[in-house]
Amino acid sequence: MISAIMPTYGSPSLAFERGEGAYLYSTEGRRYLDFASGIAVTALGHAHSHLVKALTEQVAKFWHCSNLYRIPGQERLARRLVERSFADTVFFCNSGGEAVECGLKAVRRYHDSTGNPERYRVITCTNAFHGRTLATISAGRQEKHTKGFEPLVDGFDQVPFGNLNEMRAAIGRETAAILVEPVQGEGGIRAASADYLKGLRAVADEFGLLLFFDEVQCGMGRTGRLFAHEWAGVKPDVMAVAKGIGGGFPMGACLATEAVGRHMTAGSHGSTFGGNPLACAAANAVLDVILADGFLPRVEKMGVHLRWRLEGLVAEHGSVFSEVRGRGLMLGLKCVPSNADVVQHAQDEGLLLVTAGENVVRVYPPLIVEKTQIDEGVAILDCVAAGFATPGRR
Repeated sequence: MISAIMPTYGSPSLAFERGEGAYLYSTEGRRYLDFASGIAVTALGHAHSHLVKALTEQVAKFWHCSNLYRIPGQERLARRLVERSFADTVFFCNSGGEAVECGLKAVRRYHDSTGNPERYRVITCTNAFHGRTLATISAGRQEKHTKGFEPLVDGFDQVPFGNLNEMRAAIGRETAAILVEPVQGEGGIRAASADYLKGLRAVADEFGLLLFFDEVQCGMGRTGRLFAHEWAGVKPDVMAVAKGIGGGFPMGACLATEAVGRHMTAGSHGSTFGGNPLACAAANAVLDVILADGFLPRVEKMGVHLRWRLEGLVAEHGSVFSEVRGRGLMLGLKCVPSNADVVQHAQDEGLLLVTAGENVVRVYPPLIVEKTQIDEGVAILDCVAAGFATPGRR
């Protein structure tokens, strides 16, 4: 008999009842060090006092009124994101997939409104992940996401990640935009080089295309900058963000330049829940912390320490871990044994991790992680690796 919850997530056995900072506590009372962060979502860890206060105060006022009316918290949040990014305007939604969908619509609307309605196709990259809607799985084109959901939505072409020559060769008269994750998450924690991102901007400008960055996973401070593309000194035309923006409260946003956003006129897009007072209270509170003096440099510092410790694991346990990938606190360990087995054994030892493509394990501490907690997590990974390396222990 099917469970009351549709079985799209398998049958997880672990359940939690509370969290504090970088730790989660199971219903059985065991403490776990959370280096999954809800898949890069709980940027401020669990039960952060400022986030709790902001949400509690908003809950006592009102939760929802819809976008039929002005929402002051939404207006403030949009201004803050515009002030700290390339963008001139923001659309708020509920998830990363929705943010990407909004961006795809904005791309088509832009070209239609500027006299090029034939331009609708978007070039994406191998191992991409842009969401779970029919359009976004068609954009990512990973078989594990698309199998059984054919025919795919038309309008997407794909080239190898990091290859500018292939990108240029794929451009045709119907090409409208380039959609790329500056750091691929689901695809195996693969960080684009600064030269590649700069090259994408140059190619887009040369051919009159829009450059669309998907920072759903790598944005909101995870790499040590507010947005990962800032490391390359380039600016997109459109960007999708979500996950960490609400610190655990469901929220997404599509950011765009005025040249793109002004064509998204009244009635062209919408969301019943997007940008509601609760979500905006959460996101504004997250920004209060992330944008505070010294916070992002500290994230960068903690990322350097985590990478150094993980590289030490690779050096010591080359038969278990072969490579460290990523940037900041968005790092991955490429595994020799099954990454799912590594995640399970780490969980058994009290450390929560997440798998990714290319047999990689995601290591995503909350942005408020302490150095001692990084050392604690690496010590657990060292124990796990020793178990795999010793015959008969795994």
